[in-house]
Amino acid sequence: MVEEQLIPHGIKDQRVINTFYKVERHRFIPQELRNIAYADFPVSIGEGQTISQPFMVALMTESLQLKGDEKVLEIGTGSGYQAAILAELAKEVFSIERFEVLAKRAEAVLKELGYKNIKIKVGDGTLGWPEEAPFDRIIITAASPQVPLPLIEQLKESGILILPLGGDLGQVLTAVEKKKNKLKYTEICSCIFVPLIGKYGYKNA
Repeated sequence: MVEEQLIPHGIKDQRVINTFYKVERHRFIPQELRNIAYADFPVSIGEGQTISQPFMVALMTESLQLKGDEKVLEIGTGSGYQAAILAELAKEVFSIERFEVLAKRAEAVLKELGYKNIKIKVGDGTLGWPEEAPFDRIIITAASPQVPLPLIEQLKESGILILPLGGDLGQVLTAVEKKKNKLKYTEICSCIFVPLIGKYGYKNA
């Protein structure tokens, strides 16, 4: 996966590459689909949700520019795979999942794998996690028509937020930097994600 998908497509951060060698993707995928765990496409994890294509997970992770001492907020725990990747590269990870069944499953896998720097809660991800704010980095693993206002407020000065920005027919993976309370948007590539449902996202699935 790393040598055939990530490196040839331009992933260069050695810390990110090493982490993808280490974290076993198949552990986060339903048993009956594990034969395609390392394939170059998203895989269903139930509740209408997916675990993203490996390259997209790597690209979003690399775009966060993690050094190791960051407090990261993830919106959309899903399988828990992205949270595990982040936990290897940052100090703390706080992850919000809308579906309790997915949150519990991810929590169980992450506990089994020994992660102690990840906290998961069930709720509306568009509201963020105000009790733990501010965050150095925020990653949204679902498509949003705009950057949810609470997440802008919970992002630290000089922080980076990564999200798929756009409508349901396709989005643009975008990096948002907060500088002097102004936002700088940088487009990375086109992508397709499931919708971000919530008060500051899409209203219906």
